[in-house]
Amino acid sequence: DITFGTNNEFGFDYLRDNMAINSDDLVQRKHHYAIVDEVDSVLVDDARTPLIISGPVAKGEDQQFNEFRPIVENLYQAQRSLVQQYLAEAKKLIQEADEENGGKILLRAFKGLPKYNPLIKYLSEPGIKQLLQKTENFYMQDNNKQMHLITDDLYFVIEEQQKSVNLTESGHDLIARKVSESNFFILPDMGTEISELEKKNLTAEEKEAARDTLLNEYAIKSERVHTVNQLLKAYAMFDKDVEYIVVDNKIKIVDEQTGRILEGRRYSDGLHQAIEAKERVKVEAATQTFATITLQNYFRMYHKLAGMTGTAETEAGEFWSIYKLDVVVIPTNRPVIRKDEEDLIYKTKREKYNAVIDKIDELTKAGRPVLVGTTSVEVSELLSRMLKMRGLKHNVLNAKQHAREAEIVAEAGRASSVTIATNMAGRGTDIKLREGVREAGGLAIVGTERH
Repeated sequence: DITFGTNNEFGFDYLRDNMAINSDDLVQRKHHYAIVDEVDSVLVDDARTPLIISGPVAKGEDQQFNEFRPIVENLYQAQRSLVQQYLAEAKKLIQEADEENGGKILLRAFKGLPKYNPLIKYLSEPGIKQLLQKTENFYMQDNNKQMHLITDDLYFVIEEQQKSVNLTESGHDLIARKVSESNFFILPDMGTEISELEKKNLTAEEKEAARDTLLNEYAIKSERVHTVNQLLKAYAMFDKDVEYIVVDNKIKIVDEQTGRILEGRRYSDGLHQAIEAKERVKVEAATQTFATITLQNYFRMYHKLAGMTGTAETEAGEFWSIYKLDVVVIPTNRPVIRKDEEDLIYKTKREKYNAVIDKIDELTKAGRPVLVGTTSVEVSELLSRMLKMRGLKHNVLNAKQHAREAEIVAEAGRASSVTIATNMAGRGTDIKLREGVREAGGLAIVGTERH
């Protein structure tokens, strides 16, 4: 009476059942009782990730991503040099104690490229982030009434919270100059155009033909606007080796929570094709969604729901508010022998990573295996390069080395071995300690940041 399987498979079975035409094709029974392993990962971390069944769309190959890529690339580079200029200007003004103008220009740089590394570095300096927030609050009052004073000089504006990128007038003008067509982005006002058409003294056939031409022009322009917007999003908001990686000339999405590759997943609404064009790999045909459900909504259909995990206590509030589930802590079978140290905080990333490398060196000399936790592929590779420069042998476990996971984990318990891992490691993987390790002090874990 018990069906065992993965949460995704159950979700897809449910979607396929909803698409079935014949009752003999149904595979699921009623949703009575589910016990979920690693329940926090499934019901909280991945809860809003939709399961999607998609299929081909008519004219799916007719895409303009490669055609418009050079234009958007040019626009992005123009904005980048603009932000670089604004940041230098803001630093100078803030240094001269002109916080009002300095804050204004700093906010302009932030609205232009919030992920610009020198800007992120500058915002980590004392008092700078507070100045930015104070300035932003001032310009956001009265429903963003004054915000245009900040954004008018930019080519496009990035809203990180809404995950949106909007072109400004300057951006439109720059693109129009590139393609030498002033109406490149101006969608015709269909209501006005059609009423103008009705007033003209034309036969019914001529009116029909004119209306078709108008609708066709509107469709072409709206597709063009959509393509450019998605390309802009791909350039401005998605970074290689953070949100996605390139493997065998394909774009693979990296799960933010677990650091693993989400096989078979694609961004929707043309965004995946835009990233493919950006990275100059083959742009796949467009698809359309036939059926979709989130894991959260799927598991809420069960009359009774339960689960187990080692890390649910921190999410107890969410379990109760979303699923009306209580969290019960079961004491460990044996006393906990892990020794938790206090956090060490550094002023800059450089000092922090140097301290991490020194700590690894010290621990390996004592004969202890070291597991280093990082939050992205990028940071894991940076630490790997730093260890190479110091001549320290190590393994890296991230989304790119996914296939070697078992082999790397098996080696991680050897004396003086170093393993750098993103947050993909640790879901159901055991590190077995080898001889002499327990006496040396056991496995040392160095977390590079809170996550």
